[in-house]
Amino acid sequence: MSGSRLFDPVQLGPLRLRNRVVMAPMTRQFSPGGVPTAEVGDYYVRRAEGGVGLIISEGLEIAHPASVHSAAIPDLHSEAALAAWAGIAARVQAAGAAFVPQLWHVGGYRALVADRPRPDVPALSPSGLYRPGERIGAPAGDGDIAAVVEAYARAAAAAQAIGCDGVELHGAHGYLIDQFLWAATNRRTDGYNGDVEARSRFAAEVVAACRAATSPDFPLFLRFSQWKTQDYGARLFSTPDELGRFLAVMAEAGVDVFDCSTRRFWTPEFDGSDRTLAGWTRRLSGRPTMTVGSVGLDSDVVASLHGREQHSGVGRLDELDRMLARGEFDLVGVGRALLADPAWVHKVRRGALEELIGFDRAQLEVLT
Repeated sequence: MSGSRLFDPVQLGPLRLRNRVVMAPMTRQFSPGGVPTAEVGDYYVRRAEGGVGLIISEGLEIAHPASVHSAAIPDLHSEAALAAWAGIAARVQAAGAAFVPQLWHVGGYRALVADRPRPDVPALSPSGLYRPGERIGAPAGDGDIAAVVEAYARAAAAAQAIGCDGVELHGAHGYLIDQFLWAATNRRTDGYNGDVEARSRFAAEVVAACRAATSPDFPLFLRFSQWKTQDYGARLFSTPDELGRFLAVMAEAGVDVFDCSTRRFWTPEFDGSDRTLAGWTRRLSGRPTMTVGSVGLDSDVVASLHGREQHSGVGRLDELDRMLARGEFDLVGVGRALLADPAWVHKVRRGALEELIGFDRAQLEVLT
């Protein structure tokens, strides 16, 4: 793959990446009290030294009391954490990669975790549901929604102030933004529910607030997905038209890059076409897209993270190369393969596929 487009530089507005490989965001929970340790910084820097073009951090807590479910998830609002992330971003950039923190609010998922921080603070969700039929509390009020939007905006502004290269909003996998997008968990009777555009309103408010809090050319990424941790077969959009309507709202609000999270990057999204979610998103929005989902491995994320398969070997790099060559997507998010092997990019670039290290679930327990 030495001649692959995977290793071409790419321009995202003012941000130039040395190649198209992105370290995908992966929750690690090695930051006691919300402050990333030196070991967390070293973990990211090793991937930058290993050749990736862009690192998107694990999901970070915004300054809303119900944002996360674990005290070991790093934040992006306390003085100590901001200082630590400023140092990490500078080190990653010195090693040749860009650094983008991911902003996260877990929404209703928080209610499922017994040892969550601030246990007296209730989980927040659009309709008091975690999944269909599973009530976890009261629906979010207008004040709750405004407070979360403001917290996202403050985090985006902080990211730019400490020298990061953009921010990503986690709008996928059944967390808060996604719970508004998903009709199964958004049962509201106000302007936040109804057609695609109405269900996209909360996401658009978050994006627009982050856009207003940062400079016009500060890259904003949005991660979204069809599948949810609550329902692997869930679908927000049944047709390209529905997807296109959502993308139009997000682009108008200020999204620059769409991170299209799937379980398998090669899977066609709609009947009658071999185009993937990232491919459709690129065509319909005209914005750069990132594919992600089992890149470089032979089993999907659900199988290897949730018990069916302990180990994932190397796979499907030839298919990735063909899809890049035909312009299906602009960026390639690599998750478990990079977690297993910090030198993944260098090895793939020189064709040393036999040297690649497969993913094992035991690797989740350590920072390497």
